[in-house]
Formats: sequence, structure tokens, C-alpha cells
Amino acid sequence: MSLARWASDLVPTNPIVLRIVANGSRRARHLWIRSAFLAVLMVALLFGMIGSSSSLRDLAQRGATAFTALSFVEVTIICLLTPLFMAGAIAQESNPRTWEILLTTPLNRAQIVAGNLLGRLFFVLALLVAALPLMLGTQLFGGVPPSAVWGSFAISACTATFVGAVAVALSITRTAGKRSVFVFYSAVVLYLFATWAADGALRAPIGAGSMAEATTALTPLNPFLALESLLMPSTYAVPPGDTGGFLATQWMAHPARTYCVLTMGGAVALLAASTVTVRSLGARTVRTPWWRRLTRKASAVDREAKRVWHNPIAWRESQLRGTSVMALAGRWGFVLAGVLGGLALPVLHRAGMLGTTGLRVALLTVVTAESVVIVLTALNMSATAVSREREDGSLDIILTTPIQPGPYLSGKLRGIIQFLTPMMLAPTLTLGFAAIYVLAGGFGAPAGVMVSASVGTSTLQVPVVLPEGALEYPLVMLAFTAFAVMVGLQWSIKSKGTIASAVGAVFATGVAGLVLGLCGMAAGGSIPLVGAFMSAFTPVNLVSAVVTPEATGGSTIEAGLGPFRVALAIGAAAAAAAGAGVVWAMRSAMQRTFMFTVRKLAGTN
Repeated sequence: MSLARWASDLVPTNPIVLRIVANGSRRARHLWIRSAFLAVLMVALLFGMIGSSSSLRDLAQRGATAFTALSFVEVTIICLLTPLFMAGAIAQESNPRTWEILLTTPLNRAQIVAGNLLGRLFFVLALLVAALPLMLGTQLFGGVPPSAVWGSFAISACTATFVGAVAVALSITRTAGKRSVFVFYSAVVLYLFATWAADGALRAPIGAGSMAEATTALTPLNPFLALESLLMPSTYAVPPGDTGGFLATQWMAHPARTYCVLTMGGAVALLAASTVTVRSLGARTVRTPWWRRLTRKASAVDREAKRVWHNPIAWRESQLRGTSVMALAGRWGFVLAGVLGGLALPVLHRAGMLGTTGLRVALLTVVTAESVVIVLTALNMSATAVSREREDGSLDIILTTPIQPGPYLSGKLRGIIQFLTPMMLAPTLTLGFAAIYVLAGGFGAPAGVMVSASVGTSTLQVPVVLPEGALEYPLVMLAFTAFAVMVGLQWSIKSKGTIASAVGAVFATGVAGLVLGLCGMAAGGSIPLVGAFMSAFTPVNLVSAVVTPEATGGSTIEAGLGPFRVALAIGAAAAAAAGAGVVWAMRSAMQRTFMFTVRKLAGTN
């Protein structure tokens, strides 16, 4: 009886779970997120099932293809939404005042940890359960075995559980505050990109003449790779043979199962460690470690006076953000690593240590990952630019100065863009080094810089990278980053706190980028010229079109590479102009409603 009561208090009747679920279920924002999640899956299924033929074989094939697309979309959305749902666990529960109250209650250690995890994880698992009937319905068309449905569900659920356990562990250690939410988010994105890129470099054909590639040691470490091995065994298969011992064969032979075991085991280990240490962190005073003391900012009396620009808001955003040693090391370390990595790729190809296909995969992965990190950083800075000042009270002081809403918003935009300019140089220089390498003919590289690509019924010689992409990329990247900054500022102005503004900004920018990206991908393969034009409207699509034009151009590139390149260049110029127009329109709208919104939220934090 006591064991049943203990288990009941741990999960179903846990006060923290009941509080979080009851309060969150009343929020319209969660309802809209759930509705949008199911709507995206239903639209993806609808488009996947559209076809000219209605034979049973074609229906089965389209059903299997649609289910595969749904599974990857589901895992992608889970990876995006889980950190956002768990952001409260990092920011709110890491507040010392919250912990002081929580630790005085009769709740034991296990209830505190399990309540923080399961209370917020409930909303993510509810999304998966709501989508399960839709996934099971694809079996009616044939071609989708039940093991694939439940395997896909298990991978998504295990991913959400592990990410949630990491977030709860960060909140319980109290070493992570509100600023760490985006660090946590960026770390998840970078990990997925890094493991995917490393797996692509390690892949090798299973046998001579085989089109299938073998799984690698990294396959069980990435949810997308594990899902690919589960749903696409004809192209991404387990290598034959049983050499390497029991651990190696189990690791490689069942990547999806291994991934689930690893993530659930890691989640249990993190929760166990958090349970042990949760009550030892109840003291208000926490001694600052010596490495934290080394990175403290100098006091005001130790700093020399600096000359402020004509717009002090722009100067403040570009000069006073990230002035600690760790922030400077992270920012300039990103720039240095990006520049050196971009320079190393052509060198490795020239030395014969990197194949032509590997060079293209590395360029696509590196530039895409850097672009995502830059956009996330822009959202982090802009989404907290106003709400953070509202929380610490500095916004009330700024509003008493002669600064008007127009110069205030322009200063925020200019300062953040100027702060991000060195970071945007890293992917630009990476493409620039590759462009020079292609224009120079690879400096006599044995493998050459041209690739034979099959497009339709013809074969074209395509360069490793389109050289003009080095000029098109900064235009599109600057426009999209400015758009992300304005979205973040908009949410920051109308949100009470930094977490709400950050969540809203990421979700809005992600939806806009996803819609533009999917439209560009769909049009690129079916509509001549227009598809190439639309492929330039997001940095990720542009990089894909510049590095792999044969996979993006579709019907446009069948007539030759020239029309595709012209349409892509015009699209990049149009994207830059459209981005400038959207940014100007958003700034004008925010300027008109700035004072009303700020006064409405005055005194809140």
C-alpha cells in the first residue's frame, strides 16, 4: 500500500505535475501549438498522397513515402519544441526564490525532479499521442509495417525525454539562468548538425556496385540517423558480418533500438544525479567558483570612458553585449573556427584527403550549421533586447531620455547587426575560399572541381560550388538575419519576460523559415526558373542551391546550368530587397504602437 502511494505521489498525483499541467492546459498558446503541429502533419500527408495513379501498388508506395516524410517532420518538430517547452524548467525553476519555497514543502527529492520533468514533458508527449492515429492511418494504404510506426514513435518519445532530462538537470544545478536557454537550444542544434555531418563523412557503400550505404558508429547517436536506418533500410543499411565483438554488433546492427536505450539510460542517469543533489542547493548564498571570478567584468571605476556614437542605443547593443571573457572567447572562437575550417576544406581536397563529394557535403553542412547558429544568436539578442530592460528596470530610465521610439528601434537593429557582422563573415569566407578554389581550377587538384550530375535524361558537369554564391549568400543572410532581429524585437516589446519573448520569436521565425524553405524546395523541383528564383529566399535553401544545384534546380537545370544561375542571382537580389522592405514595414508598425505597448506593460516583470 505504501509503495502504491509512493508511486502515485511520484507521477499521477504529484503536486508539481498537477500545477504545471493544469495551468498550461488553460493557455491558448499551447492549444495553438498543438493545433499547428497536427495541421503541419496533415498537410504533409495530403501532399505526400497526391498522385496521378490510383493502383494499389502506387498507393502503397506513396503511403510509405508519406509516412517517412511524416516521421522526419515529427522528429524535427519535437527537436524544436522540446527545448522551448522545457525553457521554463531552466529559467523559472533555477530562480533561487522558487527553490527556497519548493524545498520547504513536504515533497521529497524524487517528487521534485520527476514533477519538473513530467509536468512539462506531458505537453510534448501529448503531441506525439495526438499524431499517433494519423501515423497509424498510413497503414491503410499499405507499405508501412507496424514496427515502423511504433519505432518512429519510440525515437521521438525518447528524444523528448532525454532533452527534457538535460533541461531539468541544468535547472536543478542552478548554474543555468535565463541566458542559458538559447545556449541549450543552440547546443541541441549544433549536436544534430555535427553528428549528421560526421556520419556523412564516414559513410561507405556496403559492397562493390551497391547503392546502399552502411550505418556508422554515429548512427545510434542522432535521432534522424536512427530514424533513417529504421525507415530507409534499402539505402542506409546495417553492414553485413558479425566481426567486432558483441558490443559492436549490437551497436551497429540495431541503431534505432540502441538510440532508444542510450537516450533513456542517459535520462535516468541525469534524473538520478539530480535527485541526489537537489536538496543540497537550497542555500541562498552560493560561492562563486574561481573560474567565474576570473571572467567577471571590471568595475566601473576600472574602465576608461568610451566615446558613444550618435545613436547610443546602437552603441550599447554592439559594444556592451558579450564583454565577458567567456562571451568574447565564444564569439571570436566561432569566427576563427569558421574561417580556419573554411580554409582547410579546399586544402584537404587539394591534398587528396577529401573527395569531391565529401567536399560538397562538408561545405553544405558547415555553412548551414553556421547560418542556423547566427540566426539563433540574432533571435537570442533581439528577443531579450527590450524584455530584459523591462525586467531590470532600465527601460523606465531610457524612456525618460529624449530618445524616441524610431531611433530606439533603429539603434537596436543596427547594434545587433553590427555585433553579428564578424560572425556572418565566417560562412561568407567559407564560400569565398571555395569559390576561389573553383575559379582557379582546384590549383591542379587530382580529383578536379567538376562533378558529373544526372539531371533528368542528361548528364551535366557541375562545379563543386557555384562561385557567385559567395556574393549572393551575404545579401540573403543579412536580409534574413535582419528579419529575425525585427521578429525578436516585436516579441520582446509585447512580452512581459525574456522567456516568453524568446519562445515566441523562435517559433515565429521557424515557421516563416520553414514555409519559405518548403515552398522553395517544392518549386525548385517542378517550376522552371521560378523554382530557382524562390530557392534564394532563405540562407539554407540558397546554400543548398549553390553547392548542389542538380538536386535543387529540377526542371530548370535540365536545359543547362546558365538559366538556373541567372534565376538564382535575380532571386538573391530580390530576397535582399524584399527583406529590406519587410524590415522597414515592421519597424514602422512597431514605432507606431511602441509607446502604447510599453505603457500597457509598465510595472510588469
